[in-house]
Amino acid sequence: MTVPPAEGRWWSATIRVRLALALAVALAPVLILGAVQSTLNFRLEERDRNAALVGAAERSTASARARIAAAEVLLQTLAPGSVGLECAMRLADIKGRIPGYVNLIRFDAAGRVACAAASVPPDPGRAVRPWFRALASGGRMVVTTAPGAIYADQPALLAGVRANEPDGRFGGALTAIISLASLRPERVDRALPVTSEVALADGAGRYLSTTLASAFPVSLGGHLMGAARDRASLWLQRDRAGDWRVFTSAPLVGRNVYAVLSAPSEGVVLWARLNPVTSILLPLLAFTLALAAVWTVADRGIVRWIGYLQRIASIYARGRYSVHPLMAHTAPPEIRGLAETLDGMAQTIAARDTVLRDSLVEKDALMREIHHRVKNNLQVISSLLNMQQRALTDPAARAAMSDTRQRISALALIYRSLYQGPDLKRVDLRDFLDELIAQLIVGETGAGAPIETALDIDPIIIDPDRLAPLALFAVEAISNAKKHGIGDGGGRLAVRFQVAGALAELAITDSGAMREGSPEVGTGVGRTLMTAFARQLRGEVTFCANRDGGLTARLVFPTPDIAATGHSRADPRPWAGVSKPTG
Repeated sequence: MTVPPAEGRWWSATIRVRLALALAVALAPVLILGAVQSTLNFRLEERDRNAALVGAAERSTASARARIAAAEVLLQTLAPGSVGLECAMRLADIKGRIPGYVNLIRFDAAGRVACAAASVPPDPGRAVRPWFRALASGGRMVVTTAPGAIYADQPALLAGVRANEPDGRFGGALTAIISLASLRPERVDRALPVTSEVALADGAGRYLSTTLASAFPVSLGGHLMGAARDRASLWLQRDRAGDWRVFTSAPLVGRNVYAVLSAPSEGVVLWARLNPVTSILLPLLAFTLALAAVWTVADRGIVRWIGYLQRIASIYARGRYSVHPLMAHTAPPEIRGLAETLDGMAQTIAARDTVLRDSLVEKDALMREIHHRVKNNLQVISSLLNMQQRALTDPAARAAMSDTRQRISALALIYRSLYQGPDLKRVDLRDFLDELIAQLIVGETGAGAPIETALDIDPIIIDPDRLAPLALFAVEAISNAKKHGIGDGGGRLAVRFQVAGALAELAITDSGAMREGSPEVGTGVGRTLMTAFARQLRGEVTFCANRDGGLTARLVFPTPDIAATGHSRADPRPWAGVSKPTG
């Protein structure tokens, strides 16, 4: 039983596809191991990078706090001497020497400016400002980013120390206006990524200054709370451009000012793009080389030889058994053994084919000889009947003997057509009817007027089992037409055979020259035989008058299941056949 291929299933693929899938699955652990190793390397580098980012933030804030502490020491040193006529000059000199100081200001106990290194904006309510009141209440130092007035044209903070009178009373404050940009961490730290950005933010998450605004989110939200506990915090967030970045923050001034560092988050894909050799190329190269090596060996050692044997088998399938798989002597032993088996099978089939062909030729010759002898025997019988017919004097007996001899001659013609034709089992119906009609008309008419015949026969090949009753029916119909429809003065005989789908029709029509009145068919032997032949063909026979006054015998039966010859039909024009003389 033939099993149809399972379409749409993986096992219906070719052996190359299956082999490739199997090799890919077998070598997949190599690729997976490379991917896992690359992911671990990425995690390690990410951890080190984040640690370096946090360390840089802590170092930067520590440096900023150290500068603020240094400012406290400086202010405490300057506080006792920051009075007199040279106060402003002295403060201006110190401001010019120390970078990052925007202004140095000495306020008295009422908050008025005693002296300053640069101009000071007016502030009537300075004495009640929280920072000033903190110093007046005994505070040693205050640092604020919201002093109540704008003391610089850039983001800055105010650091102030308490100034006491000689008797210890509050004598005012000495303040330093320090630029926030000078406190901002520097990007020159080698531990920071090259694309790092720095910003300063207040306790509410508002930016005071940034190196690149698009590298930071719109709002820091509550991410600064971790840094408020005097430690750096680390988190992942999208920047304003929508890219993921790593952020870390550390406090600069209590909970008022924070330093925020931003570095791009590479992710596994970006990291692999930046590290193609270790992350992608080496695992992929190992996978590719292993797959190519195994595939080459399998293809050259197995698949190629299977394809070769398939071509040899296709040649054998076309009947060419003389071809030998000579190239298989260099194949692996298993393939070589299979090739030798195929070659042996081909030689065995070729030998059996030769024997069968010889047997068929002999059988064909015997069948032709049998058909020939049967035809000869029938002709002998026909000759004996002809001799007996000549010896008879009774016209009715002579007519009966002639009818019998015609039937036997028709059967002899069947066997002659079989052994003389190209096929011992098939006969061309058109050629057979043409010769049969000629035999019936020319051989039996004798001297007299010619009978004009017209043949309209569809080309078809028919087997002897159907040909015999069809030929005998034609013999009876033509004999009836000659006896009752065509006189000594000649006439016309038309034979038409047509195939119309599942039905075939044989119609034999005479011109009715000898009939008077309506043509009729008797109930004799001829009518009985024609009916019997029709039943043998599982058909029906009808007799009807035609427009010429003659009779048409029509046999309709199932179309023989035999292929058409492909010859063109005879000329279908009425009465256009060849006139055959009777003498």
